[in-house]
Amino acid sequence: MATKRKPQNSTAAAHYTYRLSWSAKDQEFIATVIEFPSLSWIAASREAALNGLTSLVEEVLLDMLTQGEDIPRPWDERAFSGKFNLRLGPELHKKVALDAAERNESMNSYVIKKLGGGDI
Repeated sequence: MATKRKPQNSTAAAHYTYRLSWSAKDQEFIATVIEFPSLSWIAASREAALNGLTSLVEEVLLDMLTQGEDIPRPWDERAFSGKFNLRLGPELHKKVALDAAERNESMNSYVIKKLGGGDI
């Protein structure tokens, strides 16, 4: 019987982006991971939810490595260009352009502030 081997970097699962939230419906905590949107773990405590999901991600990574599948790159290790193209539709485009002009701002600066990224 073959035994499972851990990936060479056994902390690889710790490099992913986890989020914990409370479910009022279930009365438990739910852990999710951005890089694996189909995975989640629900538990009575935050720690149990996070630990359960981290263990699941480790298993999935091991399986992916075994199968020769591409491993998702952790969110924080990804490169971003700073460009984001957005289609608004003509009427919304007109409104945003007018609102920006009234504030004597470029549309880019206006939209960044509206998105809450003025301090980013």
